[in-house]
Amino acid sequence: MATAHPRIPYGEADIRRIRLKGWLYVDKTRFLRRLEEESYVFLIRPRRFGKSLWVSVLENYYDRSRADEWGAVFDGTDIGREPTDDRSRYVILRFNFSAFDDTLETLRERFETYCAMVIRRALERNADLFPNAAVRRILAPADVEGRLGELFVWAGDHGIPVYCLIDEYDNFANTVLAHDGREAYESFTHGGGFFRNFFATLKAGAGESGGGLERLFITGVSPITMDDVTSGFNIGKNVSLSPGFNHLLGFTEAEVRGLLATYRDGGALNQDVHTALDVMREWYDGYRFAEEAEGAVYNTDMVLYYLKEAISTGRVPRRLIDVNVRIDYGKLRHLLVTSREAGAKLNGNFDLLRHVAGEGGAETDVNLSFPLEELVEPENFLSLLYYFGLLSIRGSANGVTRLGIPNQTVQRLMYGYLRDGYRDVGVFSVSHHRFSNLVRHMAYRGAWRPALEHLAEAIGAQTGIRDYLNGEKVVQAFLAAWFSLVDHFLIHSERELGEGYADLHLEPFLARYPEVRYGYVIEVKYLKRGEAADESAVASRLEEARTQLRGYLADPGLRGRQPGVRHVGLAVVFHGWELAACEAVGDERTGEASAP
Repeated sequence: MATAHPRIPYGEADIRRIRLKGWLYVDKTRFLRRLEEESYVFLIRPRRFGKSLWVSVLENYYDRSRADEWGAVFDGTDIGREPTDDRSRYVILRFNFSAFDDTLETLRERFETYCAMVIRRALERNADLFPNAAVRRILAPADVEGRLGELFVWAGDHGIPVYCLIDEYDNFANTVLAHDGREAYESFTHGGGFFRNFFATLKAGAGESGGGLERLFITGVSPITMDDVTSGFNIGKNVSLSPGFNHLLGFTEAEVRGLLATYRDGGALNQDVHTALDVMREWYDGYRFAEEAEGAVYNTDMVLYYLKEAISTGRVPRRLIDVNVRIDYGKLRHLLVTSREAGAKLNGNFDLLRHVAGEGGAETDVNLSFPLEELVEPENFLSLLYYFGLLSIRGSANGVTRLGIPNQTVQRLMYGYLRDGYRDVGVFSVSHHRFSNLVRHMAYRGAWRPALEHLAEAIGAQTGIRDYLNGEKVVQAFLAAWFSLVDHFLIHSERELGEGYADLHLEPFLARYPEVRYGYVIEVKYLKRGEAADESAVASRLEEARTQLRGYLADPGLRGRQPGVRHVGLAVVFHGWELAACEAVGDERTGEASAP
């Protein structure tokens, strides 16, 4: 039976295939005009944000060898209605550096083989511009630098415009860095390394008068490699923080609303648009790539994932986080863990990650570029978290950019990195299965005490964690990291309730789990290890927490959003690593406290 709605191109990155098949396409072609204002462009965006699809748009729009299909691909789009003079004008060199094996021993060989194929294919597709003598001359050198050099010289001498597209430019470099270490990474990104030489050739082709390389577009997830292979991206414009390109990749809320309405009206989506949008806003929205940008965008992959799953099952997806958007802890480990003779140790970057998780963000200006060796600087590590999509621009405070965690998906990923880091160096670990069951008991039965006491007992038994629980915000992030093991609660850190900000709000995720009946507002108080923790001191901290919790629980919005849920306040006092006291404060409707 034919469907009344376009197919969702989840995982597809070929604009030609999408358009010729009549699949869903959210038109971004208006940005082609703005991009033409710059000749050499560098754009960084997080994983699964539609970078490869955009490279495909550039390829199909500008490739002279695809001119016959231009109309079929672009008719009906913004750029199709008013094309630029440069359409179908260029010889295209498209590189995708995730397309070959990154085994260190064969990396150079595979790189050379792949690049030779790309060059040969471009020559074949434009045979009318490159006679046999030119092809022999271009392919004669043994390495890619020589071949590209010859190609650019021939193109420059004969007035042939070349457009070079590089997708996932840093993919294999990041993988080598994560798995083989800094020395292996620097062997091809520094000095006379083959990757550095590759970019030096591009720079020469772009920088020389009549050099042949007329346009260049490079995209990836981090500026580090570009800084290392070019000593800073000084051959063009880095538009990663430009407000005019904020909406180039990702979906605006208006676009998401339109998608939901399309599939709802077509009978494919069995969900109310507002309900679905509320879920997607909580989990997938919040990415802003410039302080001056108007509004945030949703992650492209996650929106399509939600639509595909919701249409298939008729309900909110069972798993809200698509595994494809995850940045593996293994790719971050070298940034968070320092290896020493006495063993692995969590480093200053991990402390920053804990701070960000506890505070919900950080204040720092985002640096456009920085080399690997300068990642020890806090502002560079925080900038890297921004480029990875783990932080997003929220505005400014005191003249400094304010970064925040964009959504529930990223928040859970970040909490997962904290758990992985503790476990990785043997500091702390508990059974995920057992603790997840205890958190579910909190959600459905109101049994909050067993979960807290289980963590307290584990901390007491695993002494390594004690040195890390050294402050209120650290404890707050630690608790949130473990409560986030299940999706039954939306985790909110420093949430505004009443006239204050609650340390943690565990809000029932009713759109997915409508039978959850308990939510929690947690206020954490901390006594330093050197402070007295006698009955009077603990009682004083408890009373402070009780007072704050009563104000939070009286918030009319808290009760109005979920009238069928009982929110319980939890006053939690830690003395160093020890759970000194925990007590429940009932909500304003019953005046009772839950004390299982």
